[in-house]
Amino acid sequence: MDIAIVSAHELTPDTPALARELARGHRVTVYTRSKAKGAGVEHVPAGPDMELSESDLLPYISDFSDGLRRRWSKSRPDIIHAHSWSSGLAAIAGSEGLGVPVTQTFHGHGDSGTPATVRRLECAIGRRARAVIAACADEESELIRMGVPRRNISVVPHGVDTQRFRRQGPAFPRGTMPRLLHVGHAGAASAVDALASVPEAELVIAGGDDLSVERLRALAAEYGVADRVELLGMVPHTAMPKLMRSADLILSLPSSVPTGTAALEAMACGIPVIASAAGAHLDSVVDGVTGFLIRPDHPAEVAGRIRQLLGDPTLRTAIGYAAADRARSRYSVERISMELLRVYERTCA
Repeated sequence: MDIAIVSAHELTPDTPALARELARGHRVTVYTRSKAKGAGVEHVPAGPDMELSESDLLPYISDFSDGLRRRWSKSRPDIIHAHSWSSGLAAIAGSEGLGVPVTQTFHGHGDSGTPATVRRLECAIGRRARAVIAACADEESELIRMGVPRRNISVVPHGVDTQRFRRQGPAFPRGTMPRLLHVGHAGAASAVDALASVPEAELVIAGGDDLSVERLRALAAEYGVADRVELLGMVPHTAMPKLMRSADLILSLPSSVPTGTAALEAMACGIPVIASAAGAHLDSVVDGVTGFLIRPDHPAEVAGRIRQLLGDPTLRTAIGYAAADRARSRYSVERISMELLRVYERTCA
């Protein structure tokens, strides 16, 4: 099978590993306007040579789709898998008249901050695509509400590269205080709030732009915990396994969770996760077994679970092993690639 993966914006963390896995028995090409490198990656120029948000990409989608059409007219793929609404627009336009089925995955659609124009585009793309892949049961329900036919929806979660994210391996150096790590700036305010009730621990926050980092720094000062909060800003994904293995607990507390990648990677590293009870977390984190689920924006509950886990090393170890086992057995890129292939085969049939 000749598989075309389209990512107009930026590659998700699991895309390169999934592409490598799919390429074991199939021809896989990743088409992107970013300067991502690797085997099977084709750069399709469109717009300025710089990273753009998806909304800023809209004026250049026609250039991107034209580039795709030129390539596919010469070498027609069997299936196209578009990631995100901008990629879906480009894939549908670029494949016009070629008779190639388009499979669509949305990333973060349905967020409260999504503009109405984008919501309308997502609805149109979801109805036009031959198949739509949801990352979790919560997203499947949202797609049905959008008007996507239930028969066209398949639930395939995001995967984790368990060769890189694993229990054994190097970790970044740390001090003697118990270390909490929050991945991403969304929900990090709840982690800072909770830290005020856990005076023996330190909190490291990875992710966020300059503005969000400054806001968190001011919040930490307001709560009197600035001396125990380390704000790293954006951390290269290649460094995340070492950073995660340096933590005793990992927090992921956003109110909207389209993919839950951070929690999956933490689980694969064997680190207990305290996660918001939302979106993909509801599928991946087994409450009380591979981590704990907390209602969004309830820092007191977060603090209670932190104290419980830090005070019980046996429970922490048991949860860490269970988390790593679940990540390997259910969310490895090997398993997820097989599930994707089944969707592709049904779509092409």
